[in-house]
Amino acid sequence: MSDDLEVLEGMQSQQLIKIAMMLYAIIFAFIAVDILGDYGDGIEWSHIVIEVLVLIMAMIGLGLFGRYYHQATQGALLTLQTDLAVAQREAVRWREESRELIAGLASEIQKQFARWQLTNAEAEVGMLLLKGLSHQEIANVRMASERTVREQARSLYRKAGLSGRSSLSAFFLEDLLLPKV
Repeated sequence: MSDDLEVLEGMQSQQLIKIAMMLYAIIFAFIAVDILGDYGDGIEWSHIVIEVLVLIMAMIGLGLFGRYYHQATQGALLTLQTDLAVAQREAVRWREESRELIAGLASEIQKQFARWQLTNAEAEVGMLLLKGLSHQEIANVRMASERTVREQARSLYRKAGLSGRSSLSAFFLEDLLLPKV
């Protein structure tokens, strides 16, 4: 949960930095327009020099904010890439350690689908539902319409006597997730 909070705070600070950079850019533009107007109106050079100094400070501020923003986004990106690599390694390790169990579970799921007398299409939709894909994602994978996938899912639930996706997942996972006694 704290990692999620850190990501959210990072996103908020990045938005604030973007807003600050836009404000500096607007200030820069207004000062530049004012300097050009003052120069055209023949205003004293001392006044124009002060405005040019303010313009230079605005440019420096914009550059510093831009640099800070770049560093912040690169740091966040590096953190996300590191976290992703760790999660991928952990997933590979878990799959390797659990290969036989996963194969056995997949086999038992297919046997249960056969007991429910699912068509091949319904069984494929069932496996993809168990993997967590949305109806639209399943439709894309199967090159079918989302409506067809929804109908196949409804047929699966009806044949299995289940109320929906949650009960389908629970049917196969409930006994696997028993608390240790």
